[in-house]
Amino acid sequence: MKLIIAEKPDQGMTLASIFKMKKHQGYIEILPNDIFPQGAHVTWAIGHLCQLSAPEQYNKDWKKWSLDTLPIIPEQFQYEVTKDKAKQFNIIKQLASNPKLTEIIHAGDAGREGELIIRNILRLTGTVVPMKRLWISSLTPKAIKEGFLALLDESDTRNLYYEAYTRACADWIVGMNASRLYSLLLQQKGFSDVFSVGRVQTPTLALIVKREQEIQNFVSEPFWEVTAQFKVNGKKYTGKWEKDGESRIKTKELAEKIAAFCRDKDAHLEEVQAEKKEFLPPMLYNLSALQAEANRRFKFPPKKTLDVMQKLYQKGIVSYPRSDSRHVTEGEAEMFPEILRKIETKDEYKEFFPLPSSSILKNKRYVNDKKVTDHYAIIPTEQVPDLVRLSSDEKILYDLIVRSLIAAHYGKAVTEYTTIKTLADGRALFLSKGKVQLEEGWRKVIPQQEKEKEPILPLLQAGDQGTVIKADVKESKTQPPKRYTEGQLITLMKTAGKQIEDKELEKVLMKTEGLGTEATRAGIITMLKERKYIDIKKNLVYANSKAKILIEAIGTEILASPEMTAKWEQRLKDISDGQASPKQFMEQTNKMVGHLISASIEHAGKWTFSEEDKEGFTPGKFKQKRAANLGKCMLCDGKVVDKGSFYGCSNYNKTKCTFTISKSIMGRTMTQKLIKQLLKDGETELVEGFTSKGKDKTFSAKLTWDRQENRVKFLFPQKT
Repeated sequence: MKLIIAEKPDQGMTLASIFKMKKHQGYIEILPNDIFPQGAHVTWAIGHLCQLSAPEQYNKDWKKWSLDTLPIIPEQFQYEVTKDKAKQFNIIKQLASNPKLTEIIHAGDAGREGELIIRNILRLTGTVVPMKRLWISSLTPKAIKEGFLALLDESDTRNLYYEAYTRACADWIVGMNASRLYSLLLQQKGFSDVFSVGRVQTPTLALIVKREQEIQNFVSEPFWEVTAQFKVNGKKYTGKWEKDGESRIKTKELAEKIAAFCRDKDAHLEEVQAEKKEFLPPMLYNLSALQAEANRRFKFPPKKTLDVMQKLYQKGIVSYPRSDSRHVTEGEAEMFPEILRKIETKDEYKEFFPLPSSSILKNKRYVNDKKVTDHYAIIPTEQVPDLVRLSSDEKILYDLIVRSLIAAHYGKAVTEYTTIKTLADGRALFLSKGKVQLEEGWRKVIPQQEKEKEPILPLLQAGDQGTVIKADVKESKTQPPKRYTEGQLITLMKTAGKQIEDKELEKVLMKTEGLGTEATRAGIITMLKERKYIDIKKNLVYANSKAKILIEAIGTEILASPEMTAKWEQRLKDISDGQASPKQFMEQTNKMVGHLISASIEHAGKWTFSEEDKEGFTPGKFKQKRAANLGKCMLCDGKVVDKGSFYGCSNYNKTKCTFTISKSIMGRTMTQKLIKQLLKDGETELVEGFTSKGKDKTFSAKLTWDRQENRVKFLFPQKT
């Protein structure tokens, strides 16, 4: 008799579904068959059945949060069964103690966490029955059958378990010590809350805070540009004035002089350049790339993408979703013609067939065994579904994956970029840019979303003569860096903080270095939201006062360094490759935590925080601030007080007075100073840093109270 342990109930059901079976409470009985002549039992975890024990389980003195008890470092880590999952654990333990049992098949997800979950359960059961490992990248009947016929030895994935176990212990050490350390030190500074700190979440938060500070500290400056319209050989086009590669003019007077000089002057085409650029089809998706694309195009939060992909995987219609590879093996590529023949029968994809290339087997851009480690890229399986039966979210992600495979069989896209240099009166240089797509190639399958369509320039030659029809001056302002979207944040974590523009998402580094793993990055962002460090508004990530206070306190300590955390990730990967010692890694982690504690206690007296962050901070677990009187209510005789996330009337409990003002208006924190001024004078000083909805562009305005509509309104400065 053999016992198969899956990670989740529905995966256990899928594994058993290809055999004749009987269902029981908490497990399934597989009847004797060709693969299991003696039959088998299939049971499952419910995610993490076990967890690392709390500090007080090692030492009762560690229950109380105190600087005197730090650092908290157990001599030997221990796991315990999660209380609400004890029933299923007991079922597994009973099955594992069956005297007829000859072998246990570890069928957890083929990744680090799956390895840890099942092995931890088996450790707690105390079983000594030999173990084999089921390692598959899809849940189709064919893949399941082939997987059971080619089980791995237990030793083949043992190092992966060591990595996952070491990761969990290191995260526990950092989290338990640093969270208590900064919560207690910041409480002494008047910030009463639990400040959760983590080996991955904190450097991620530091990146967000850094961008928030860049935006807040940005000083917008006005500039002017001159555009002109030309008529040459009866053809009209426009251009922008430029000198020494710069089109921005610092004063309005100079811009108007240039425009006045150019009007009605002769125009001479000095140069016409045409350059062809080739664009290869996108690479196949890994999880980070898919999360970034789904967020960019459909505003899917990364966690939603992972959750939906897990459902598609469990249905057997896509391969393992937590992959970090964008390549496939030759063995997988050999299956593509069969998969594509099934996809071709679907009305949604018929227009893309026949394919320009019947096979990509020899194309190293996609097929490279050396670049596939645990799993290959995310691809559709041979089990092609009826798309009508998928939910709308499932259909969106499945469509992205299918199109990426189809596009890989298409040729390059070719675009011609044209630049015309025009001289007005032989002196003022204007540049005109346009583009034409010469070959659609793969863009037939994956159309590109263009923010601004560049004009198609008329066919002209250098030396042509014409006139300047008109010249205009346009005023603009320099803009601060843009806030990250959730998708960009996933990419930023993947590249350990290296700045990347949207157009370069395809070039994301495929090395292990980065913050977190494919499987954990979405959860880190969700954790930061739940712990009130960040807000997500219209898909943009905002750091709040709690985040800024924590990162200011941590300062230059190693804990906030994305680059150093990336190196930790690399060292953890070395453990799974058998090239590094778990013991040595833990010794280094313990040493780092010891330094963090002593250095932070020493420097805490020098910590300083901005008044805006102090006022914007909302107390949490320990105690609430006494509400300060900011001024008289605009609607009644009550007082306006700080109510945490907004300002409101003190009479609300008595009279239900509805006066409220949000602490954040269009991305700008409303300080107590501004509210006091508004209540006293009816309007505020000129406030910079408001963010236009959906455009991420900033503007300046005063705030005023409209007594007719009883709400705050913007008062814009008069243009001169």
